[in-house]
Amino acid sequence: MKYLIIVETNITNPNWITEYLEKVTPMVSLHGGRYLTRTSSVELLEGDNLPQFSLVAEFPSKEAATTFYNSDEYKPFKLARKKGSVSKFLLVSIEGETT
Repeated sequence: MKYLIIVETNITNPNWITEYLEKVTPMVSLHGGRYLTRTSSVELLEGDNLPQFSLVAEFPSKEAATTFYNSDEYKPFKLARKKGSVSKFLLVSIEGETT
């Protein structure tokens, strides 16, 4: 079953972004993921708190997505992102099944 990682990010310090994009993109691919979108072109249709940036990545399984997210190789980039932004990460089953 495929899963999506959906991210909403508001950047507080952009110093981490260039290296993050350069290094994390191949990590996503290494774990079987692919980006469906990475954009700052976001329009709020309902609710509050429009994010500055949105990302959707598809993974072949929940295990692949969580292995990427919890990997030692991603850890320093995750910490840098957390220090330089406020983000919301969601893990969503494409088929809508719950675990």
